[in-house]
Amino acid sequence: MSGTGDAAPRPRPGARRGAARGRLLDAAARRFYADGVSATGIDAITAEAGVAKMSLYNNFSSKADLVMAYLDERHQEWTDLYRRRLDGAQDGRDGVLAVFDAYADHAAFAYERGFRGCGLLNAAAELPAGHEGRALVRRHKEEVESLLAGHLDELLPDRPERAQAVAEQLAFLLEGAMARAGLEGTGTRLEHARAMAADMLERL
Repeated sequence: MSGTGDAAPRPRPGARRGAARGRLLDAAARRFYADGVSATGIDAITAEAGVAKMSLYNNFSSKADLVMAYLDERHQEWTDLYRRRLDGAQDGRDGVLAVFDAYADHAAFAYERGFRGCGLLNAAAELPAGHEGRALVRRHKEEVESLLAGHLDELLPDRPERAQAVAEQLAFLLEGAMARAGLEGTGTRLEHARAMAADMLERL
């Protein structure tokens, strides 16, 4: 997910084009990621989307509803990237690396102000404890770890506890790499994490 300064964002997988809802979600994605959820007002989103404020309320009951839709879109966006990578997987090892590659693909998007790390975690950090958005982000991260565990089960069919333990280690490696990559504004750490993951798999 290396940033490219002020380059225009690349269209996101699965984005709905033409409809006001799609334009609003795309605008919210750009502004929430670049400026933060709290700092982004409804006026900024509708202005960027090129729609009237009433269009927002015709599609979302509130800004909070829009935030939840944004989080869901980012989850789906990553899932689509992962599935594309998984299409070329031959075995459990390839499946694990597909998870890392999907994160790297996300990092390679042309973000307006550069790569700032995981958009889901960035948003969750702004939400109060107990907010449903934080629960959504938690479920996403749990799903990623579950995917890793599933692929490791293929490699370690007789050692389910070991597969789960390695999945947790790889999930920590991935999230740590994302945090450092976000701070550095480049996907290099994700490349390093993938190489580390590949080495761990060879040692199983």
